[in-house]
Amino acid sequence: MSGERLSLLIIGGYGTFGGRLARLLGDEPRLRLLIAGRSLEKADDFVADLRSPKDGSEGLGSSALGASLQAVAFDRDGDLAEQLTRLRPDLVVDASGPFQSFGQDPYKVVRACIGLDIDYADLADSTGFVAAIGGLDAEARAKGVFALSGLSSLPALSFAALDVMAPLFARIEAVAAGIAPSSHVKIGRNVVGAIASYAGKKVSRLSDGKASSGHGLIEAMRLTVAPPGAVPLRSRTFLLVDAPDLALLPARFAGLQSSFTGVGTEPQPLQRLLGLSARLVRMRLLPSLTPFARLMQRASHAFAFGEHRGGMFVRASGIDAAGKRLTAGWHLIAEGDDGPFIPVIAVEVLVRRLLAGARPAPGARAAAGELRLADFEAAFRRFSITTGIRRECEAEAQPLYRQILGSAFDRLPPAVAAIHAGGARTASGRAQIERGGGWLARVVARLIGFPKAGEDVPVTVRFAAAGDGEIWTRTFGDKSFRSILVEGKGRDRHLLTEVFGPFRVLLALVPEGQRLRLVVRGWRFLGIPLPLFLAPGGETYEEERDGRFHFHVEIGGRLTGLVVRYTGWLVVE
Repeated sequence: MSGERLSLLIIGGYGTFGGRLARLLGDEPRLRLLIAGRSLEKADDFVADLRSPKDGSEGLGSSALGASLQAVAFDRDGDLAEQLTRLRPDLVVDASGPFQSFGQDPYKVVRACIGLDIDYADLADSTGFVAAIGGLDAEARAKGVFALSGLSSLPALSFAALDVMAPLFARIEAVAAGIAPSSHVKIGRNVVGAIASYAGKKVSRLSDGKASSGHGLIEAMRLTVAPPGAVPLRSRTFLLVDAPDLALLPARFAGLQSSFTGVGTEPQPLQRLLGLSARLVRMRLLPSLTPFARLMQRASHAFAFGEHRGGMFVRASGIDAAGKRLTAGWHLIAEGDDGPFIPVIAVEVLVRRLLAGARPAPGARAAAGELRLADFEAAFRRFSITTGIRRECEAEAQPLYRQILGSAFDRLPPAVAAIHAGGARTASGRAQIERGGGWLARVVARLIGFPKAGEDVPVTVRFAAAGDGEIWTRTFGDKSFRSILVEGKGRDRHLLTEVFGPFRVLLALVPEGQRLRLVVRGWRFLGIPLPLFLAPGGETYEEERDGRFHFHVEIGGRLTGLVVRYTGWLVVE
């Protein structure tokens, strides 16, 4: 370390990813952060912004708290030995790119660092760059330094998730991973340029156990990102992208049959247009989408519609120790502006481990498997990020709510879990019922068969198995109505679907403390999707109070106002 601080040079330090990394590490007083790029003026402006007080607190790098910050000029095409010798970093992090276009000597920065006994790490997403850095392994070992490539979501985080799921399997046959950025995230030019460079062109991957070629942004898979107990992302199509995982997975899992890495952007119509453009490249009607990279970036910024949420998944399929088919998926959802920090968290984890005295082994290699999932999840706690693993065993039937909630079912209070234990059962109790007064609310209530208003009304709920779902018959006094509950299929996967006559309401099951909230995510009439803002909604939850199951169900909408609200308690007979 340089003096009392670890000196960290971030190439591209004022760019999209380098800037986020600087913000994550800026509160660490044991660091000397060198914010580097070709433009010293831009580096100065960025450092000044970091130092500026925000929300009444002192800026990063102040005398009271934070890293030492310094803007420096750095040209990767200049005299690297002179620049690195003058700046004297302990660790260089290359956060620039795109790594796909580093020219005839892509590893010159890495070799310069090794030659000067400087540790190196990068955020490379280029398959070729990450996979081939091992060619410098002997040099790095001889110098006693490390050079880790690909410290990003793919492959550092994806392999950390796979390492946790691998013990569930006797044999892993297929692996798929994907990133689903929020449409509100401003995607950097280098990221768009990298994607445009291989759109419509061959991407090496495994298929049927053999090396084959897919085509960038053309091959696709549909998946719903849904950590157990969280409101899922909208189901979306993921288009094939060239990521280091595709080259690294065969060496990690012997007998692997197929691999896929993809991106699922919103709005999906814009992604479909991008896919059609990639097909023009494949048909050789266009040489490349690279000339359109700036237009692609502007379009992604212009069409920032929908929820401000992003996610990621890593999915493995194969055979478990009992010889049964098994699929396990690690899912992540990030809310708001937290998602864009995920690609740089691996480097943050690496740096904080260095400060704690945990140093990677010398050598040059891909960062796949270098960090543990627990390291990432500890870093996620400062953000609104939810993660979890879902298991799907084809030969094993699960009660409906357990199937949807996965491991989050175990977080339910005992009285709530008992109601949803599955099988034929009956619960009884008392309820209070309110009805809306509008004419449309009365029509809807009559159509579905909701009970009339009343106080301290006896209530009985009979649960009956029906294929993969359940039939709930609710009797309030002498008035009964029923609904059918199943898990959604296809794009409605991981959602509870409740059928009231011609209506289908899609609900997310979200445990929160002692409550299980039911959040409306969509609805249908005779199978036709209807606008979500008109969906029946209201505060609906189940909870345990004094050891007894309590319910609070509120159904209403913008057009109808309150239709019905019923609250009360039940005890399983």
